[in-house]
Amino acid sequence: MKSVWFCIITGCGLSWAGAAAYQEVFTFTTVAGSPTTIAASVDGTNGNAKFLGPTGAALNSATNLYLADGNAIRRVAPVGTNWVVTTLAGAAAVHGYADGSNSTARFDNPQGVAVDGAGNLYVADAYNNMIRKVTPIGTNWAVTTLAGAGRFFPGTNDGTNASARFDTPYGVAVDGAGNVYVADTYNNAIRKVTPVGTNWVVTTLAGLAGTNTSGSANGTNGNARFSLPAALAVDSVTNLFVAETTNTIRKVTPVGTNWVVTAVAGLAGSAGSANGTNTNARFNAPAGIAVDSASNLWVTDAGNNTIRKIQPAGTNWVVSTVAGQVGVSGNVDGTGSGAEFAYPDGIAVDKGGRLYVADQGDASGNTAIRLGQLAIVLQYNVAANQLTLSWPLAGSNYVLETTNKVSSPSTSAWLRLTNGIINSGAGYSLTTNIGSPPAYFRLHKP
Repeated sequence: MKSVWFCIITGCGLSWAGAAAYQEVFTFTTVAGSPTTIAASVDGTNGNAKFLGPTGAALNSATNLYLADGNAIRRVAPVGTNWVVTTLAGAAAVHGYADGSNSTARFDNPQGVAVDGAGNLYVADAYNNMIRKVTPIGTNWAVTTLAGAGRFFPGTNDGTNASARFDTPYGVAVDGAGNVYVADTYNNAIRKVTPVGTNWVVTTLAGLAGTNTSGSANGTNGNARFSLPAALAVDSVTNLFVAETTNTIRKVTPVGTNWVVTAVAGLAGSAGSANGTNTNARFNAPAGIAVDSASNLWVTDAGNNTIRKIQPAGTNWVVSTVAGQVGVSGNVDGTGSGAEFAYPDGIAVDKGGRLYVADQGDASGNTAIRLGQLAIVLQYNVAANQLTLSWPLAGSNYVLETTNKVSSPSTSAWLRLTNGIINSGAGYSLTTNIGSPPAYFRLHKP
């Protein structure tokens, strides 16, 4: 049972000048994998399942989570209160290249995974320098190659199918029209793979493909520069968000037939953990990125072992840390800084605002899949002797309660408030007069 309470009274340690907000934090639990054990690849339920080092993360509409793990593609599916892990394609401990069904297919260090509305998976097969597709056919999964020519043929060429070239692509995303976007990591470029009939046409959207073209310049199309883009996400209007290993988050916006690159947060080449706005914030080797329906970005800050949120605020982007401890590696479930991660990699967010993290693990193992749920968010504003409380839709499974028992609010009888609560579509709010005696309020799970 989770709740938070706070007082509306002078002298309780709160300042009521203007508006303020409580820190947004998440409670993380381990849903699959067995922390602090030797990494392995074993299908099973909950802690009986084992992972080698999961990367990438993609959710479908049924909240099935898809991951790359070793040299295989795996699924973590909710079944009642359990989570069942199965291997869909590839063989975790065997690298290679082969199209085919299920375990006859071969991958070589796949990294990013994306899923479209029809349930097809798209995989950045990093060491094979290819983009692969994994298609559900009945109970089977058929692997085909969309573009790229294989391990021994890296390159920068745009083109169709196998005539195109990539160099160790790590990130992949897919939009509603079935276009696939690629963070072509060692080429320092963002590429697009477009379905044209039965073919797939590769074009370069931004950056200048090549191993010696790294940089941090913003700009349009080939005038922009990237440095080891590792992951990307696409929103509903086809803005791309890119996490660069060199500590920056970038945005790639379609403008007519062009693509304009701007900085979101972080500073290239400057590692750190500071929260803040835009380039005042710092990251340390961010590895995964997701975008939700409110345009919030969620980032696995792998080198810091933390989970970060980047929230749009007008033309600015505000970075906060929602879970993990900087410099502490482990697998400990908990809330906020009480949770510990071990080089978290892929991240996905569902419609309810829950976070799914592929915790890649460290030398002690610690490979696991973690689920983060909003612990609490309460915002307050006082004006004209009225108090306005608000909380987001992600916290809608909480009820608002009050008590005036100042001496012992934690053991008091709480009264549920229902009248006056407004659902704005973005969250809930209640405005009330500040009366006497002073009161405590809490969001509480019934």
